[in-house]
Amino acid sequence: MSKTVVQFNEATPMHLSEKLSRIQIEFKAEKSKFNKFGNYKFRSAEDILEAIKPMNEKYKVYFTINETLINANPPIMASVATIFDCESGLSIDCQSVVGIDLEQKGMAMPQRYGSASSYAKKYALGNLLLIDDTADADATNNHSNEPKTKPFLVEGTDAFKKAIDYLAGGGELSTIETKYQLSASVKEALTKK
Repeated sequence: MSKTVVQFNEATPMHLSEKLSRIQIEFKAEKSKFNKFGNYKFRSAEDILEAIKPMNEKYKVYFTINETLINANPPIMASVATIFDCESGLSIDCQSVVGIDLEQKGMAMPQRYGSASSYAKKYALGNLLLIDDTADADATNNHSNEPKTKPFLVEGTDAFKKAIDYLAGGGELSTIETKYQLSASVKEALTKK
């Protein structure tokens, strides 16, 4: 049985699908960001965009990302990452779709949309470039019913005020501790009120 060996002729322009295939093989983007709360490194859309720039000149391509709000209630954003071939005019794109959490605590409305936008861009680019994120927290989260870490009760928040009211009404500190982690300073602040 004979084996067919395919060799590329570098003098012949590559088709866009071949260029994208080579980029997918060569592409590497560092995980430059660190999530202190989750204790993991991750790459942002900006990290991916910065790492992809050298491919533009090497393969005579360029990339774009376009976003569209595809639903208003609930708000859903679509992000499309596209590679364009400067030589042929052809393009290939991949899309990601992300819901916008309007109830996200600690964020103003523009931040909620911005966060969803960054997330959608990252995953549209990841789909196009076949970025393997098996070590990222999103990929390793098994979403099982394992006990979750209790959130910290933070002084000055609505939850803290409710805890004060609960204790003032005769509630027990131990009940609050079943729902929240209490730092020594928060525990002291609760018992002084």
